[in-house]
Amino acid sequence: MKTTQFNDVWEAIEDTPQEAANMRLRSHLMMALSERIKQQGWTQAEAATHLGVTQPRVSDLVRGKINLFAIDALVSMATSAGLQVEIGVKTAA
Repeated sequence: MKTTQFNDVWEAIEDTPQEAANMRLRSHLMMALSERIKQQGWTQAEAATHLGVTQPRVSDLVRGKINLFAIDALVSMATSAGLQVEIGVKTAA
């Protein structure tokens, strides 16, 4: 029996490396936003005001509904929350 090893869950469940990279980035942004909301002690309504979205959108964020968010929307929300978004690019191993 051959065993396949993956670097992370996204490589295991996504069909292509491109999809895995996209999901990995969205996941990191969503976790950072959720952590920021907790650190600030914001209610979902307060977070919505700070992020420029609706309260149900914040609910989707903190509940991890990753498929509902595009990278550009998450970057906008992160900067609205006072976070600095940086990206790193390197040669694949």
